Formats: sequence, structure tokens, C-alpha cells
Amino acid sequence: MGIAALVTWLLTAVGGFYMLSVWISKGGPRRPGATRFPPAVIFGHFALAVVGLVLWIIYLVTDTDALAWAAFIVLLPVAVLGFTMLVRWLPSFRARSHPSATVPSAAGTGGGGGEPAEQHFPVAVVAGHGLFAVVTVVLALLTALGVGGS
Repeated sequence: MGIAALVTWLLTAVGGFYMLSVWISKGGPRRPGATRFPPAVIFGHFALAVVGLVLWIIYLVTDTDALAWAAFIVLLPVAVLGFTMLVRWLPSFRARSHPSATVPSAAGTGGGGGEPAEQHFPVAVVAGHGLFAVVTVVLALLTALGVGGS
């Protein structure tokens, strides 16, 4: 089950890295008014996810139960930050689905097109990232608990 968690974690990371690159390329960190995501939330989510993934890989190599628990515990704030970003992303999704709706930004339009950088995230990537993230958290917990172990 630990390897399954690693696979879902890596799939989650691919989607997250893609969204991070879209957010950066669309001006997220350069135009604070052009995003609903505080850079600290984005980069905190990314950094903690990487730390957790590294802990998980070390756990798989060493089979030290404490590392499995540490990786799982690191995943908890990652999940909270991810859910926070999902809630902040939903108005951008709604605005894209209904062009007559406007999405207020923190400091006006922030220059450029006026749409938030995260409005460019493909819905399938957001959904897949979230789905794989939930599966990863569940698999990490089950592995840490010793469910399905040999």
C-alpha cells in the first residue's frame, strides 16, 4: 500500500506542478491583484507537499514507521492549504463558466486582462489533483496504521 501511496502522491505532484507553472506564467506572484491566492499559501502548500513526499520515500526505503506517520502528519496542513485554494479558486471557475460574472481581485484588476491567474487552471487538472490528493492521504494513513501490510 505504501507504493500505491507513492504513485498517487507522484500523480498529485504532477498536477500540482502543472498548476503552479500556469499560475506563475499567468502572473500570479508578479501581480498580487491578479490572483486570489496569496503566494505564501501556494508556496507553503508546495513546500510541505515536497517535504512529505521526501519523508514518504525515505519511509519506503527504511521501513521506519515513525517516518510514515511524519509524512502523514505533514500531509494534514498540505490538505488544509489545498482545500483553502480550492475554495478561493471556485469563484474563478464560476466566472469562466459564466462570462457575465466578475471575479473581484484583492487589489483591482492588477493590470493585464484582469482575470485571476488561477482562472487558467484546467478543470480536469484541478479535479484530478484533488482526487489523487484525497486518495494519497487515505493510503498514507492506512499504510501508517499498518493496514494491508505484509
